[in-house]
Amino acid sequence: MNLNSDNFERQLTEWRHYLHAHPESAFEEKHTSEFLAVVLTDMGLEVHRNIGGTGIVANLTVGDGKGIIGIRSDIDAINLTEVGKHPYTSQNPGKMHACGHDGHMATVLGAAKLLTERKNFNGTVRFIFQPAEETGKGAFAMMQDGLFERFPVDEIYGMHNMPGMPAGSISTRAGGIMASEDNFVIRIKGQGSHASSPHMGKDPIVIASEIVLALQTIISRNMNPNVPAVISCTEFITDGIRNAIPTNVEIKGDTRSYTTEVQKLLEERMRTISEGICQINGAECQFEYTHEFAPTVNWADCVEIAVKAAQNVVGDNNVDGNCQPWMASEDFGAFLQKTPGCFVFIGNGDDSEGIGNVPLHNSSYDFNDKILTIGAEYFAELIKVRLPK
Repeated sequence: MNLNSDNFERQLTEWRHYLHAHPESAFEEKHTSEFLAVVLTDMGLEVHRNIGGTGIVANLTVGDGKGIIGIRSDIDAINLTEVGKHPYTSQNPGKMHACGHDGHMATVLGAAKLLTERKNFNGTVRFIFQPAEETGKGAFAMMQDGLFERFPVDEIYGMHNMPGMPAGSISTRAGGIMASEDNFVIRIKGQGSHASSPHMGKDPIVIASEIVLALQTIISRNMNPNVPAVISCTEFITDGIRNAIPTNVEIKGDTRSYTTEVQKLLEERMRTISEGICQINGAECQFEYTHEFAPTVNWADCVEIAVKAAQNVVGDNNVDGNCQPWMASEDFGAFLQKTPGCFVFIGNGDDSEGIGNVPLHNSSYDFNDKILTIGAEYFAELIKVRLPK
């Protein structure tokens, strides 16, 4: 693989295709991390490895400015079998870059290349390559390993591709842009019986069904209609067979919201409803609720900077500074709880373009190579705007 290509677009595409062909999942990104470290070192950056496991921080200082800005990319892949015939299809069975982190890495490498060559800013940029975004654990791992103490930043910026948005367009918003993710498990223990004699048991399927329906009333009757929240029951597991009513049922799912107050309300109401329905039906209930992803809440001042940089690169008509929030989760939010920053979406392509509109986490998904240079120019322009000479 040629790491010294004179063609910027071709170089980013080569990096992206190589990373796509060699996906590694959360905290296993050893080859990916080594590849990134070599490329960054070849650029002349000061590279620090093994931050939070397989994370990397690469520093670039120009001039004597005191400002320090972080640019972050996620680096992990998903445990999914790729369906595709392109030459760079995943070579690691059961793993693929189905969320575009290969493109994110290539984009930030591109920004580093631009900034090392142009040196049109005054201060320090830290390029942060974070493991294990998909599990929601990578940002915390890096911070527990002293990320911001060892490599302090004034602000941090990130980006995620968005299928369905016009290719290369950029959108963001002040406040909540991506939701928290909390997981729950509701275990119901009734009393099994023969299917012909339901009166001799305590049917946990009926009880669990009541709970699933009742949980939806939390959003419709306990939440302010202007405040976004989601409760989704995604698994319904029993220990029964066709001609026997089971004893145990397990309901699994997750919730999405933007504030700790809503998270608390959802947890408390879900627990009360689940335990109450079980009690009136004479069943036992075990309720578990865990916090997996923090909400991604942009800082208003940083949004202004991000919007200005985006407008400079793609034009006013291709930038939305007050987009609709997305109820998916992204552990960049953990960074924003510790330091100011902004997260943006870059369009991967829509139906009219015929490319880039396959949904994330789909076995046929692929990052749109045409937006790599746009994303790199955006980050480079952001640094120029934020750390002027």
